[in-house]
Amino acid sequence: MTPRLKTTYEKEILPKLMTKLKFSNKHQVPKFTKIVLNIGLGEDATDAKKVKASQEELSSIAGQKAIVTKFRKSIANFKTRKDFPAGVKVTLRSARMYEFMDRLINIALPRIKDFRGLSTNGIDKFGNYSFGIKEHLIFPEINYDKVDKIRGMDITLVTTSKSKEGTTELLKEFNFPINKASTKN
Repeated sequence: MTPRLKTTYEKEILPKLMTKLKFSNKHQVPKFTKIVLNIGLGEDATDAKKVKASQEELSSIAGQKAIVTKFRKSIANFKTRKDFPAGVKVTLRSARMYEFMDRLINIALPRIKDFRGLSTNGIDKFGNYSFGIKEHLIFPEINYDKVDKIRGMDITLVTTSKSKEGTTELLKEFNFPINKASTKN
């Protein structure tokens, strides 16, 4: 079954963006290609139980198995050792990506305490949008009683957009809560 947001994109958002951004071909219109979720472990990297717990929590949020990322080289000043766990990540594409985005926009982001909207400062020169969440407990898949530690999370939305304006318009059309003050910069 096709996700709700994907059909909405194809039937409503794509034609709107074609007229707004003045594109003649539908393949020029920006779209999401993947979403990368990342949890940095920090000092919890030495404890195997905490690494496994954060891997299971991210897997339940994403709906697919998360992998443990490892350090590539040892750096004494940062207290890192080669092949020790650095974090946990998962990459979502196609149907799972749209389903996660739907849960993120409609369920998770409204649950953030004192939320004032997302800033557009997270858009890089390639048109990708990254933002952080301080508490992973905003997702309904996480059981509050079983969580040993509140962890932050980085979310990166990778798009085919070539400009900041294209990415901003794409986010607005998908009803991402964009902070009005950050768009004026």
